[in-house]
Amino acid sequence: EIFDTMGIDIIEAGFPIASEGDFESVSEVSKVVKNVQVCGLARAGDKDVDRAGAAVKHAVNPRIHTFIATSPIHMKYKLQMDEDQVIDAIHRSVSRARNLVEDVQWSAEDATRTDRDFLYKCVETAISSGASTINIPDTVGYTTPEEYFEIINSLINNVPSADKVTFSTHCHNDLGLAVANSLSGVRAGARQIECTMNGIGERAGNAALEELVMSMKVRKDILNYESKVDTTLFTRASRLVSSVTSFPVQYNKAIVGKNAFAHEAGIHQDGMLKNNKTYEIMTPESVGVSESNLVMGKHSGRHAFKQKIIELGYSINDNVIEEAFENFKNLADKKKNIYDEDIIAIIDDQVIRVNDSILLQDLQVIAGTKGPQKAEISLLIDDEHKTVTSTGDGPVDAIFNGLSQLVPHKGKLLLYQVHAVTEGTDAQAEVSVRLAEDGKTVVGLGAHTDTLVASAKAYINALNKLIIKREKSAPASMSGVTGV
Repeated sequence: EIFDTMGIDIIEAGFPIASEGDFESVSEVSKVVKNVQVCGLARAGDKDVDRAGAAVKHAVNPRIHTFIATSPIHMKYKLQMDEDQVIDAIHRSVSRARNLVEDVQWSAEDATRTDRDFLYKCVETAISSGASTINIPDTVGYTTPEEYFEIINSLINNVPSADKVTFSTHCHNDLGLAVANSLSGVRAGARQIECTMNGIGERAGNAALEELVMSMKVRKDILNYESKVDTTLFTRASRLVSSVTSFPVQYNKAIVGKNAFAHEAGIHQDGMLKNNKTYEIMTPESVGVSESNLVMGKHSGRHAFKQKIIELGYSINDNVIEEAFENFKNLADKKKNIYDEDIIAIIDDQVIRVNDSILLQDLQVIAGTKGPQKAEISLLIDDEHKTVTSTGDGPVDAIFNGLSQLVPHKGKLLLYQVHAVTEGTDAQAEVSVRLAEDGKTVVGLGAHTDTLVASAKAYINALNKLIIKREKSAPASMSGVTGV
């Protein structure tokens, strides 16, 4: 919902051929999104293109994005195809996609390491076959701003019909240049930027949406380009993406990092007190940051709580609000100061647990220097009470061992991460857990003032998702699949 109203133009929702789960995700996004184009990604194969077309058929304005590698190293070792075979594959895939949807995007994977004359030929083939957007990916994060400018500029000046299509950037951040390279591409004539919130993505990530938009907004004197993006939604969108993916935002991350508007040096503080423009090139409010002042207390009523939720940008039903309000009252009994971040954690924790079939009823843990540490756990599994007593190398290990006994699985723990929602020893803990089983990966989230309870809730949330994935899909063969 937030990305549908933010003002972005296109959501590339997934890779429909990858699995049944990916297909269903792209299809569902296509049905839900009302304002933004929805795009499905496809390799240059008939099955990929057809699957992408089927996934986006319900979209208001569907797009298929098909790609193939064009660099010598990729063609030789990955595709095992020569130049003529690649050209033929471009024509076939783009033409097939164009027969399914009105809007087709084509990408030259590893374009920045592709022979320039061959790249011209590939782009020309894609355009003549029906592509209306041409994407030039820096797949391995290899290029520099000057070089990327020259690549985009040369394509616009040397490819017939280049003026009839939109050129797009897609830059990875392996050298920390993704945003700079993307902006150079725009200066050269590209009019679409592929980017991600918080800069998440393969390896070191992609160009960060919030950094790109704010760069153009703050430096309009030299980057005089317009976007429809509502920047005041950045902070909320950043928190949402971080929560769902379990990728934390580094404190000193530009625009959306916790310290992005903090001024600790004395000389900076002195300047800020005299005139905030001395050290502030943009206001916190312009990207949706509000002062985390004390906003609610233990005597606050349901109406005030509901209003606060609306102010924070949530749209949830009354049943969820009612349960969240009870959790808020319980938190207020334990924690003296309640901040916006606390309420956000409560809502997020509540929303992700709505359809859970496994619920935590009780947890008692014995920890300390004298092991083994022990956990006594009581769960409600499909309305049936189950209990276990387990031990482990530390309290968290004991909890996870017990949960694995109550809900048997072969999942491997890939990530266990804890961070405090606010300052102070009474702060809520937000825990993220990532499990992988038979090629399926899930992320579980949990929040509580007790870190061990939050850990149990996160692991249980991951188990709930794992069960759903078992039922919905089996992993598909994905040999050779990669992002552009």
